[in-house]
Amino acid sequence: MPEPVTLALALVILYSLVVVEILLVFLAMRSARGNSGPGRRWLASAERWLGCLAARRRVSVAAVGALALAGRALLAPALPIREPLITDEFSYLLAADTFASGRLTNPPHPMWKHLESIHTLQQPTYMSMYQPAQGLILAAGIRLAGHPWAGVYFSAALMCAAICWMLQGWLPPRWALLGGLLVVLRLGLFGYWMNSYWGGAAPAIGGALVLGALPRMMRKLRLRYTLLMGLGAAILAASRPYEGGALCLGVGAVALAWMFGKRGPPLRSSLAGFFLPMGLILSLMAISIGYYFSRVTGSPFRLPEVVQREPYARAPIFLWETAGPELSYRHKALHDFYDWEMKEVLPEIQSVPGMIWNALKKLIGAWLFYLGPALTVPLLFLPRIVKRDRRLRALLIAGGVTIVALALDAWFYAHYAAPIAGLLFAVIVQGIRHLRVWRRRRGEEGLLLARAIPAICVAMIAVRLVAQPLGIRFPPAWPMTWYHTPEGNVGRARVLASLGAMDGKQLAIVRYQAGHNAVMNEWVYNRADIDGAKVVWAREMDAAENRQLLQYFHDRRAWLVEADETPPRVSPYPPQP
Repeated sequence: MPEPVTLALALVILYSLVVVEILLVFLAMRSARGNSGPGRRWLASAERWLGCLAARRRVSVAAVGALALAGRALLAPALPIREPLITDEFSYLLAADTFASGRLTNPPHPMWKHLESIHTLQQPTYMSMYQPAQGLILAAGIRLAGHPWAGVYFSAALMCAAICWMLQGWLPPRWALLGGLLVVLRLGLFGYWMNSYWGGAAPAIGGALVLGALPRMMRKLRLRYTLLMGLGAAILAASRPYEGGALCLGVGAVALAWMFGKRGPPLRSSLAGFFLPMGLILSLMAISIGYYFSRVTGSPFRLPEVVQREPYARAPIFLWETAGPELSYRHKALHDFYDWEMKEVLPEIQSVPGMIWNALKKLIGAWLFYLGPALTVPLLFLPRIVKRDRRLRALLIAGGVTIVALALDAWFYAHYAAPIAGLLFAVIVQGIRHLRVWRRRRGEEGLLLARAIPAICVAMIAVRLVAQPLGIRFPPAWPMTWYHTPEGNVGRARVLASLGAMDGKQLAIVRYQAGHNAVMNEWVYNRADIDGAKVVWAREMDAAENRQLLQYFHDRRAWLVEADETPPRVSPYPPQP
């Protein structure tokens, strides 16, 4: 069989749910042409009921958040809490454990060379390399409910509610409610924002607050809108500072143009209602984050991510950067991971075809996670939205600045665009509004198809639930879709549970095979209080280094964990000569 045909068949199998959604869209289009959409009367009745709910704005915002909570709770039997898998998840969990213990960072460990982990600092302190927002969310889950995923659960629901509130500032109430419901269906149930520790909700909340405060402020400048915008900016700075900063730059430009324009408020009102309180909020934010940086890296101006990557990473972050110098590694797994980074992105930014492929990958990743076939249909009206909808132009300007920033980044995952998630759904819903009044041959094709789009999203929830027990294959870890999250590193979790159930403290010394994949299968991650942990994970080194490790942890029973065996093999660690 020719290779292109084989590849096409493989993609159809892996992304079979996307194919099903395409078929549902075509079925809806065909039914709309014949003005015989199934369930027409039922959809009209549901539309009227939602319109009554939308009239009560605060209630509808709360209802969207409650729906996300209830919907995910009902999915618990089919979708239990996932185990961490991605290196970023373990890094955020370290931050959560640290914050939940009442500390901002941890002292470096004497045996840190055995304990080195991807995306965590070992020097000058032992801590996650990421901004603190996601770690604080997970820490709240630990403190309030005893499990970090509780923080993910409630923050994702809050995200859905915040986006609904944001949409109310730009759209009529019933359309804002529709957007909030679409957010629940696409982001609040199956995707990795709800079902992993990787994040996404925090920057989406921050972006929703900034974007939701803007139109309200432009209608009537009030202190509470300034405070909400400042809070959103602070959340963005503590979660996705680069993309969030680009969004704030666009919003700031729009706000300043309005304030100093013909329709702007008096200068005294702007100073008292915006500039002074916003300056105070941003100053407090800068002082807080600077203090956090100083505790972690020793300097308020040194980001933990920069300090962590200096001794390990060579891959460019932005399109204009070049590869860093050759580095030496103590462990092959770390070398392989950072070498993968180099091979993944460097060839793409060294030529025009590579740049095109880099941009195309970003579009594919964003399309699969945020849109899919059903939500692509409203975007066909994007030219009309840009040309005719003056009310949304300020929103599109802020989004355009953020998209440029995303384009300049050599990397892309769906949560990179989280600050403009609410903006994207605003455009989608506005496209549905245009679709609703679109007519062809004096029929009601647009109305029927507009009603079918949310119905398809609901139907895809049922398709997703049926697909799992039938054993239908889900796509790989990338590109990520709205409907699938990998089950996590179950092998590591089982070994950890087994060792944790034993009496006394344990030392798990990990040995990898020569062909180990360090990208999605890293095992050596530890608690914030390493010496106090029931199980400590360590890397195997040479005999002399191993003797020092065993001597330091002499009060623990040492185990050899062969992670690449199937199933992973755990045996007493052999005595060192």
